[in-house]
Amino acid sequence: MKKIGSQTIQLENKVYILSSASIVGPKESEGPLAKHFDLCLDDEFWGEKTWEKAESKIIKECVNMVVAKSGLASQDIDLCFAGDLLNQCISSCFGLRSLNIPFIGVFGACSTFIEAISLGSVFIAGNAAKNVVCATSSHFCSAEKQFRYPLELGNQRPPTAQWTVTGSGSVVLSTSCDNSPYVTYVTPGKIVDMGIKDANNMGAAMAMSAVDTIITHFKDTGRTPDFYDLILTGDLGYIGKEIVIENCKKEGYDLSNNYNDCGVLIFDKDKQDTHSGGSGCACIATVFSGYIYKLLKEKEIKKVLLVATGALTNATTSAQGESIPGIAHAISVEFE
Repeated sequence: MKKIGSQTIQLENKVYILSSASIVGPKESEGPLAKHFDLCLDDEFWGEKTWEKAESKIIKECVNMVVAKSGLASQDIDLCFAGDLLNQCISSCFGLRSLNIPFIGVFGACSTFIEAISLGSVFIAGNAAKNVVCATSSHFCSAEKQFRYPLELGNQRPPTAQWTVTGSGSVVLSTSCDNSPYVTYVTPGKIVDMGIKDANNMGAAMAMSAVDTIITHFKDTGRTPDFYDLILTGDLGYIGKEIVIENCKKEGYDLSNNYNDCGVLIFDKDKQDTHSGGSGCACIATVFSGYIYKLLKEKEIKKVLLVATGALTNATTSAQGESIPGIAHAISVEFE
C-alpha cells in the first residue's frame, strides 16, 4: 500500500469484494433495476412503528444477508464500517448494535458507502484486518423529515429535487479470493463548496466535488477515462451528471462514452416522477451491490471507477443560511 500522486492510495495487496447484498423499498422495487436487488419491500415501515426503526431494520438485515452470502461466520468478521444520513448515524448504530462485531461508524453523507469501502480496503491492505463489512442505508421518509419538510405538509417538489433511495447496500471485503473483483485504488476527495444553498438542488451542490476527485484520480494514476468500462457517480441525478460531463470535458477528460450516475439508473424518471433522480446513502450502495457487482462477477464489465458524492449539510446549517459543501470519494474496482 502506497500513496501515489497528490491524493490516491495504491493497494498493492488486492482487497477482494467477496459478496454483496441489497435491500430496497417499494418505489425502488418499481424501478428499472428491481430484478437485481436481493429483497424488495412492500411498504416503507417493514413492520416497524417508525421510519427510523424501519431503516435500522433494513441495514441490519442487509448486513446479515451479506455475511451469509460470503460464506464466513460472523466471528470471522474483524470490523464493520457503516453509516447513514440520520443524526449521529442512528440507523447504523441502532441497527447493528446486536451484531457483536467491532464497529466503526462513518459519515460522508451520500458518499458514505465508498468512504466505508475505502477505509475497509486500507485496513485490509495494511494487514490490520482480514474480513470487513461495509454498509450504508437511507430512507426517503426519514431523510425528508430531517432535512427538508414534514411529509404531511405535502410540499411541491421543484424540478431540481431528488428522491432519497429507501434501502441498504453492503459488501464483505476480504483477503480471500473467491473469483471476485477487487479494489486497486482509493482516491479520497477534498471538500468543494460552490456556494449553493438550495437543499432541493443537491446534484449541483455536489457535482464539482466529483469533477475534482475524478480528475485527481486520472492525474494520480496516469489513467484516462477510456481505461474504464464504466465511470459511475453516486447520486448527482440528471442535473449533476451534466455538470460533471461538461466540466470534465473542459479539463480535457471526455466522459461521454462510459459515464453514468446511480441516481439516473435507479428510477424511471418519466414513469416514477422522481424529478432529477435518486439520492441518499443507499443510492450507490444498492446500485453497486445489486447491479454493478453482478456485471463484474459475470465479467460483462471488468474495470469500474466508483465515485460517491455527498452533501455535507444538515437542517441546522440550512436554517442558518450556510452553503452546502460537497465531497466525493473514489475507488477503482477491477476484475481481470
